[in-house]
Amino acid sequence: MAQAPIVLIMGPPGAGKGTQAGHLVDSYGLRHVATGDLLRAAVADGTPLGLEAKRFMDAGDLVPDDVIIGLIRDLVAELPDDAGVLLDGFPRTDAQAVALDETLMELGRSIDAVLDIAVPSDVLVERLSGRWICRTCQTPYNVNTHPPKVAGVCDKDGGELYQRTDDQADSVRHRLEVYAAQTAPVAEYYRTRGTLVPIDGNQPADVVRAALDAAMQPVAT
Repeated sequence: MAQAPIVLIMGPPGAGKGTQAGHLVDSYGLRHVATGDLLRAAVADGTPLGLEAKRFMDAGDLVPDDVIIGLIRDLVAELPDDAGVLLDGFPRTDAQAVALDETLMELGRSIDAVLDIAVPSDVLVERLSGRWICRTCQTPYNVNTHPPKVAGVCDKDGGELYQRTDDQADSVRHRLEVYAAQTAPVAEYYRTRGTLVPIDGNQPADVVRAALDAAMQPVAT
């Protein structure tokens, strides 16, 4: 039986990656692997790699690439053939992509498809900078797409709405610049290997979903 695919989903903040990742997981039997969740699970389970990661996390340091890749390697090695993976948030750099490919190659596996959701920066700034949150119940709103009935007031409990610092327009632009600088080499790396599939994310969610389904057909089992 053919092995289920290993798929990477990429996209800047605000591109709708989270929503679309849920669709891919449900539709293709993929296990959603976000590196943060993977690290927390390994730490909670007290695995050797989890304990090593905890040392860095407790010190406020970034967990080294080799630890994260080791966690991914262990997960993939234990997967049955009919269980695929949707990697989300890793690799973030060209060097990480190379190291991950080398590790998967040792297992006789590879990244089968890289789904790169692209949205113009000005659209993303508008999406993200419109987000406000209730101070008391944490209900999110978006002044552009899902505004409260009364400006600045939560519909549910009347609490004050506030905007997180990282959702303010200048912060959003900076986050997008950092993402572009870090991930452009990753996209190019996979483009040269023929696995990158650009997805136009500046469309209705159902149209984006259909494009992702089309990209999955050649690799889905």
